Amino acid sequence: MKNRYRLFRRGNVYWSHDSSNGKQESLRTKDRTEAQRLLNARNEALRQPGINLQIARAYLMVSDPQAPVRTWQHVMDEIVKMKTGDTRHRWNTATKDKALDDIRKTKLLETRAEQFLAALQRGKISTNVYLRRLQNFALALNWLPVPVIPVKQWPVIRYKEKRAITLSEHRAIASAEGNTERKAFYELAWYLGASQTDLAFLHAENIDWANRVITYSRCKTREVAMVRFGDEVAELLKSRPNSGPLFPYLRTVRSCDRATEFKQRCQQLGIKGVTLHSYRYAWAERAKRHGYPERFAQLALGHNSKAVHRAYARNADVVIPTLESYEKPELQPKIIPIAQGQ
Repeated sequence: MKNRYRLFRRGNVYWSHDSSNGKQESLRTKDRTEAQRLLNARNEALRQPGINLQIARAYLMVSDPQAPVRTWQHVMDEIVKMKTGDTRHRWNTATKDKALDDIRKTKLLETRAEQFLAALQRGKISTNVYLRRLQNFALALNWLPVPVIPVKQWPVIRYKEKRAITLSEHRAIASAEGNTERKAFYELAWYLGASQTDLAFLHAENIDWANRVITYSRCKTREVAMVRFGDEVAELLKSRPNSGPLFPYLRTVRSCDRATEFKQRCQQLGIKGVTLHSYRYAWAERAKRHGYPERFAQLALGHNSKAVHRAYARNADVVIPTLESYEKPELQPKIIPIAQGQ
């Protein structure tokens, strides 16, 4: 039987030539003996495909004795151990996904692409997201020699369109809320556009009353957000504790529980399609609509905020001002500088 691959040298490096399609690939070695071994392995794999997996297992057992028995449940357990806080809670929930039940006890080296595809068909968007991360985690630790599903063949993630909460919806929610702390929480979410976790963990010490600025470090990205506030927000802030946490109870509640409480309030009022994160979209779209410079919006919500990118890219309706209005000094927006470090 004629060998499909043949060896040749280009410069000092050895290459393989595929006689079936003419493709040439570097073997990344200058040693002829090593190059010949690599070439023989390719030709041998074509002649005896049935024993390839057994040969691969034999090699892997030398460097990793657990390789032949490691399952996807082991991967799930290990990745959860590396997470903390809310991220760990999300991973714990994700690994309980019933769509993954059929691969939990499957050994990594015996996993077939159709098993992953079947799990993706049974699951939801979160299944696609977390299964992809599980594969990447296994690859990064060299527990998986090659991807089960190559990156380019992985099903595209298509998220549902998210929308901003409207002023009328916000007013209805705030009016129906009997708990004063939660009501203030929703009101400040409207005015500040902060994520629910960042808002819940705000302290009175984050407020610079002299410059009327709230500065905090985002829990998710550690970026510094800085928001200037007006009279309405000032009145709201005065109703909260003047030292320590602004929301002493809500900061002790898990983010999913705060989200559930909000969802239940919306259901009571017949409001659909919004979450607590919709307040960020609302803030960004209002800022774009009224000509608020993007650099200020990024500083207020965080430079990597998806809400800013989405609103300033396409979603907000904007009335474009005339150039003449910007040429008149009295009509230009006033910018009050803030000292560095405040």
